[in-house]
Amino acid sequence: MEKMQLVEYREALRQALNEEMTRDDAVFVMGEEVAEYNGAYKVTKGLLEKWGPRRIIDTPIAELGFAGLGVGAAMTGLRPVIEFMSFNFSFVAADQIISNAMKMYYMSGNRFSVPIVFRGPNGAAAQVSSQHSHCVEAIYGNLPGIIIIAPSNAYDAKGLLKSAIRNNNPVLFLEHEMLYGEKMEIPVEEYLVPIGKAKIVESGTDVTIVAHSRMVNVCKEVVKELAAQGISAELIDLRTIKPLDIATIADSVRRTNYCVLVEEGHQFAGIASEIAFQLMEHCFDFLDAPIARVCQKETPMPYSKPLEVETLPHVSSILTAVRHTLNR
Repeated sequence: MEKMQLVEYREALRQALNEEMTRDDAVFVMGEEVAEYNGAYKVTKGLLEKWGPRRIIDTPIAELGFAGLGVGAAMTGLRPVIEFMSFNFSFVAADQIISNAMKMYYMSGNRFSVPIVFRGPNGAAAQVSSQHSHCVEAIYGNLPGIIIIAPSNAYDAKGLLKSAIRNNNPVLFLEHEMLYGEKMEIPVEEYLVPIGKAKIVESGTDVTIVAHSRMVNVCKEVVKELAAQGISAELIDLRTIKPLDIATIADSVRRTNYCVLVEEGHQFAGIASEIAFQLMEHCFDFLDAPIARVCQKETPMPYSKPLEVETLPHVSSILTAVRHTLNR
């Protein structure tokens, strides 16, 4: 019988970093407060003591600079893990991520790979307002040359981070501040989770709900509420956003004939928009109603707690969308 351990999401990430640093001397971690302070969210706690300052490297508050250092290190054979204290701050480093990390393999005629992982919290935390609540997956996902991963739980966080570090392409690894303290059982033994494969979290027959990151947990509550009303919902966790596992989603929609897409990011040109269009291509003849989207309101994130709740997708708004889609 497989031995299990109860760990927080942040501890699962720490285990992945430690295991990959043990496995491969080329792996190192760099970012603000990752060393002396043990990480802004304590993901790298204890790693400086174990690995020393050559492999756990504190940086100045200069995202453009240390992202560029990471890209250069990756081009010369190392495997950097670059932590952004928040993905909101990655905008300062966007030129390095977009112009160099994403494009170098193509521009160099395949001579330079960039095996780099950019990781950190993405999306809205609790009352951090407009400049600290962006969801970046649709922004970066619009451009070729990068893998985008957004795990919703500790098991996937560990297995996918290990896979990301071993991948020879640049990866955006989107965590969530509101998930760092969430606990679940994961195997003691090493395991990997494949990149590019969605997961059916709950099986159902009446409607398909698709989500990623923290919204998966919100949708789990929705599935329970629907079950109490006699509606059987299938819940899919994307896990990887790019490449998108449209096959798993389309297969589900062909069986349920209805689909509701839930995204913490904004509606216009969002991840849900892309999924909806691809489902139209693959499942048009199977859909018995238009695909519904439940996204963040088209406004900057307010500081007010009641307004913040209303701005983000929540159980009530998702339930309303499902009932409307099913004409109930």
